[in-house]
Amino acid sequence: MNALAPTVSPLAVDIANLTYAWPGRQPILNNCGLQVPKGQFWMLLGANGSGKSTLLKLMSGLLECPPAAKIWLDRPVGFVFQNPDRQLVMPTVGADVAFGLASENLTQAEIEVRVEQALDAVGLLHLIRRPIYALSGGQKHRVAIAGALARRSRLMLLDEPTALLDPDSQTELVEQLRNLVDRTGIAALWITHRLEELNWADRAVLLADGAIAASDRPDIVRNHLEQMLSSPAPSI
Repeated sequence: MNALAPTVSPLAVDIANLTYAWPGRQPILNNCGLQVPKGQFWMLLGANGSGKSTLLKLMSGLLECPPAAKIWLDRPVGFVFQNPDRQLVMPTVGADVAFGLASENLTQAEIEVRVEQALDAVGLLHLIRRPIYALSGGQKHRVAIAGALARRSRLMLLDEPTALLDPDSQTELVEQLRNLVDRTGIAALWITHRLEELNWADRAVLLADGAIAASDRPDIVRNHLEQMLSSPAPSI
């Protein structure tokens, strides 16, 4: 009997039955589930305390996944944090992008090709020798994205990457990632609190009280959120 061929998942993110609580507290995530298809740009919204940061830490492995939960990601995964200075460790742009390739069995020539291709993809090839300290905030985020591309990441997780940027840099970064998803077929999950950024997403997800309150087209989720914010608080 012929062995069945392995099933290739169409998903980049597959999370199910995820309940997580800090010791002695009520669950911050309660039976949460999320599925993001490959090749799409999704955005995750939620108020402070809704569980966004906890979810990202579980996805990144900074917190241990509960035994009953399922967290599957299409690896390798690239992470871009709110403050890029916390993840850029080398003195120059090219060296930082190459740093993540140290553990791979690549020749120097192969590393150089990957670095140049990744920086070209984010429009920073001309800054390959630029010191990191001389970059703008938006450029630093793009270097972090280039590092993930050089490692051939198939999924990007971005934690409010525009929070510390000026309005022009905010627009430039989200537009850059939108173009990358379209050109390369990677998937991206972008955590944000800026409703205007939804214009670049394929789909939006609203996290509220530790569960998915809405998952739909960005305009529908935006309307849902605006209705929630405009509703009067119940009297006690």
